[in-house]
Amino acid sequence: MLPLKSVKQASQVIESMNRSYNEKRGIRWGIHFKDKEQLIGTIGLNLLSYPNRKTEIGYELHPEHWRKGIITEAANAVISYCFDELQLLRIGAVTYENNKASQSLLTNLGFQFEGKLANYFYVGETSANAHLYAKIKK
Repeated sequence: MLPLKSVKQASQVIESMNRSYNEKRGIRWGIHFKDKEQLIGTIGLNLLSYPNRKTEIGYELHPEHWRKGIITEAANAVISYCFDELQLLRIGAVTYENNKASQSLLTNLGFQFEGKLANYFYVGETSANAHLYAKIKK
């Protein structure tokens, strides 16, 4: 997700997240430290399909907090929720081809690389390839 440039953009993102939740197509949680209520990121489920028992996980974290284990902790909680509470069988994840940190994170969380998606992302005037990962409930 690109940085937001206005309160209106932020409101639109929140409205979209609420709509997705109300329509049972996704869930989004805010990430903050236990002792502070400042939002430092989000993690959530996209393309949630209860009939097909699958979803995709996505996350964003302020760069100031990268490589501190925060997303690992949050993702482990979300993965457990998906498999134990929602009874899903598959969690997918899509990353930019050059996002080695996210690919390493997914691998460490037990996700398996499934393939490359050509020109999957389009940001600004540039398209980018993506890597597809998945974690399957055993």
